[in-house]
Amino acid sequence: MISSRIRIRLRVPLWQTRSRKLYMANREAARSLVHERIGHFMAHYGPRHGIVPGRVAIRNQRSRWGSCSRKGNLNFNYKILFLPAAARDYVIVHELCHLKEFNHGRRFWDLVAETVPDYKAIKKGMRERVG
Repeated sequence: MISSRIRIRLRVPLWQTRSRKLYMANREAARSLVHERIGHFMAHYGPRHGIVPGRVAIRNQRSRWGSCSRKGNLNFNYKILFLPAAARDYVIVHELCHLKEFNHGRRFWDLVAETVPDYKAIKKGMRERVG
């Protein structure tokens, strides 16, 4: 999904770069993807759990795929665009679930498992792929 308008030769792996050109070329595509998937998952989590996301931002982060603030704002790394679909969905669901459970306790992981039952395998695959 890299924009065809720009070609960049990276000196480090994509997951480690903070290239502004790459970020700017892909930010809006990442925003569209994240908003579409949030809408998809909110059909489950919204009515069932009363989850309501706040502002959604796309950032150029080095080491995080996503984060959730106490105010309910969600941040996602634009590089989510380059992950396999299952991993993208896991990251988005993970952050949405923090809106209900602001921790990594058992109830949080049960909430994640409602829509991503194989989240453990996905997490493991992401660690192996990215490092």
